[in-house]
Amino acid sequence: MTLKEQITEDMKSAMRAHETERLGTIRLLLAAMKQKEVDERVVLDDTAVVAIVDKLIKQRKDSITAYEAAHRQDLADKEKAEMLVLEAYLPARLSEAEVIAAVKALVAELGASSPADMGKVMGAAKKQLAGKADMGMVSSAVKAALSH
Repeated sequence: MTLKEQITEDMKSAMRAHETERLGTIRLLLAAMKQKEVDERVVLDDTAVVAIVDKLIKQRKDSITAYEAAHRQDLADKEKAEMLVLEAYLPARLSEAEVIAAVKALVAELGASSPADMGKVMGAAKKQLAGKADMGMVSSAVKAALSH
């Protein structure tokens, strides 16, 4: 079963169980997926769905930060609940040590040696680690590897 099919099945089960918050989040994800398919005239594969989920989670994290700064814990809690539902659709993430090891291997493979090579390394890292690791963590690991 593809990730897209799994999300559709989860929406149906959330409807049957009357889980309104979970259902709303899943519908939001399905709408984002449909929008991407219509805009780009493509059928999404699992990698593309994971990228959309990543994007939605990043939006939730940004919203949580803003709501907490504005002392709106009620809204921050709602965003956290949505984020938990979305995280269920992500594959197992690499640990920080695994990300650092992968970045070091990429830097050695590409022969990168200075911070000027950051774009080249990040491009390769995105292809290799997309969906497997938090790209913020990857970016930090690349900066650290190139600054030594």
